[in-house]
Amino acid sequence: MPKPIPFICLALALAAAPPAGAQQAPTTTPSAPAPTMRPQPFATIVFEPAAMLIAACDANFDAIVTRDELHACLKRSFASVAQGKPDIGYIDYSDWAKTWLGDANVVPSPYSVDTDDDNRITLAELQAEFDRFFDRFDVDRNGSVTRAELLTLRTAPSVIPGKKKR
Repeated sequence: MPKPIPFICLALALAAAPPAGAQQAPTTTPSAPAPTMRPQPFATIVFEPAAMLIAACDANFDAIVTRDELHACLKRSFASVAQGKPDIGYIDYSDWAKTWLGDANVVPSPYSVDTDDDNRITLAELQAEFDRFFDRFDVDRNGSVTRAELLTLRTAPSVIPGKKKR
């Protein structure tokens, strides 16, 4: 008669062993951690209202605005509000700004345009204010501005939005 003990031991060993799918995979040596890259800083490309108006003054559609084109455009836009008068008040200026700059409360404000503080804005004052913008945007000082010069790159603060510094 054969001895049942080795057979029973083998049966118990097989019953106690986990199934092949549940066995752990051999451990591998972890590779070196991936180099951490700094996230690209947040930046926004902005088209300021004054720049938007200057770009709209491109009379010959060459994507370049000269000072003469700007002055002619300002003269036409001013005339649409002044209706034959030599100057406009602050309320009329707000109407002009809403139409030509996109909002009545944007820069330049009527207070910065009205350089003689008479509560009236003349075409000469408006052109002088936009000459200052034109000079600021004319990066290469060639007397004209391109679309690239009219764009402003604004970087965000070093804190990611929604996360507070401790």
